[in-house]
Amino acid sequence: MAPTLPCNHPLCYLLLLLLLLLKPVSSYAQTSGKLSLGSSLTAQKNDSFWASPSGDFAFGFQQIGNGGFLLAIWFNKVPEKTIIWSANSDNPTPRGSKVELTTDGEFILNDQKGKQMWKADLIGPGVAYAAMLDTGNFVLASQNSTYLWESFNHPTDTILPTQILEQGSKLVARYSETNYSRGKFMFSLQTDGNLVLYTTDFPMDSANFAYWESDTVGSGFLVIFNQSGNIYLIGRNGSILNEVLPNKASTPDFYQRGILEYDGFSGNMSTQKLPAQGLVGGPVCLLSYLKTSAQQLQQGQAVELAGSTATVLWEMIRGLIASAHLVTPSWIRMIK
Repeated sequence: MAPTLPCNHPLCYLLLLLLLLLKPVSSYAQTSGKLSLGSSLTAQKNDSFWASPSGDFAFGFQQIGNGGFLLAIWFNKVPEKTIIWSANSDNPTPRGSKVELTTDGEFILNDQKGKQMWKADLIGPGVAYAAMLDTGNFVLASQNSTYLWESFNHPTDTILPTQILEQGSKLVARYSETNYSRGKFMFSLQTDGNLVLYTTDFPMDSANFAYWESDTVGSGFLVIFNQSGNIYLIGRNGSILNEVLPNKASTPDFYQRGILEYDGFSGNMSTQKLPAQGLVGGPVCLLSYLKTSAQQLQQGQAVELAGSTATVLWEMIRGLIASAHLVTPSWIRMIK
């Protein structure tokens, strides 16, 4: 017999919280694969994006705050649409702004009046197409697929598996949880090989006070986020000098990201992947289930958890607690 939960059980409150966090996932994308010259997006709704072939990532406009839009990359299959890169974090654009891969190979963001807000700094001429890759990297490439610009080389506050930070690269934290402009902390692999966490000379992003360092002057070469979800500082000879952020999650079941948080702490964050199968209808069915559960709770009825639904809910709750840096309550730790 499947277990039931009384309406005063602690999980009931988390079910209600999950109901608030889960929203229907838009399945609309203007295109995927290679984007030809002349392709463009206009900031009008949150469904103005280009998806990667798998749909895991999207590049486009995401509305934030009081109507402004970020040109961004995000996890596209989770309800929160977590942003992992943005071009204009310090200056959100208004509705009607447009990003275009022009016929002469430039990639430009203009506001609704045609004023240039941002432009990709190409390493050479000859852009033939753009692509949103399944790694989370957005690229501008030549006819022979040489990357002339890529978001992985211009990180904001986040790095992803397969991404590499070279000497001189840095992450700058956002200002707050909801304000994506550059904040007060910086994670920098210096040209001397030392990996350092700094406070910044806010509002500038120049280094101020170092509050952590790897002590690898002369030996640090690359920061590598491998496909297993571990982040290492590597020496010129390929040796591991420092395990910057270990992986504690099962990579196939989670989206991984390393992030410099707005409070100055760095972390290896995991976001639970919602299954496309297992629950009939996937996330939509789960949303329906939670709505029904919430109605039962409001009416003082018990909630039944069984099979794959129970498994998904437990994992989502654990993921929610982990992502919020909370200690898992003992009543959840005891549940098998």
